[in-house]
Amino acid sequence: MKLKICGMKYPENIFEVSQLLPDYLGFIFYKKSSRYFDGEILEIPKSIKKVGVFVNASLEEINGKIKKYDLDLIQLHGEETPEFCENLKQDKIEIIKVFSVDDDFDFEILNGYENACDYFLFDTKGKLHGGNGVTFNWQILEKYKSKKPLFLSGGIGIEEIEKIKKLNLPIYAIDVNSKFEIESGLKNVQLCRDAINRVYTKK
Repeated sequence: MKLKICGMKYPENIFEVSQLLPDYLGFIFYKKSSRYFDGEILEIPKSIKKVGVFVNASLEEINGKIKKYDLDLIQLHGEETPEFCENLKQDKIEIIKVFSVDDDFDFEILNGYENACDYFLFDTKGKLHGGNGVTFNWQILEKYKSKKPLFLSGGIGIEEIEKIKKLNLPIYAIDVNSKFEIESGLKNVQLCRDAINRVYTKK
């Protein structure tokens, strides 16, 4: 299982967290987010993949951020269509498509995105485009039939990591954010270290 630490914002904090070697670091390019990123990424280990998070952004804006920050993946958190994803994918970038999930989620929606994306991410349905700080009922993932690697997000803290590891579900990566912060965008390095230790320790 892999780990993505999302909502990075401050250069020195980004550098400190990067020294822990998570698999992914996420940068939010959505201006309405309290974790909106428009700063500088100091040199980080090459093993870490940089993920740009967007909400209903234009292809032009996304491509501009890809070039500026040398992004490895794009995470689409809005109402982006399969056609939009396919157009973006032509630029040879990997795409994570996010779906907000509750007990009534229709998994048939995923069918249209099968050829347009590389990963799916399930987050808790709430008022915000992510960062709501609450979990959803993970048991509904038993209905997940896609072969796409799955990121799990939504209110995940240290205790939730232990619970997730015990689930017999097809989870490729855990995506953490608000439960590992001192304030919006500023990550608690010790908590992030604990998360990495727990994710990567086999039990």
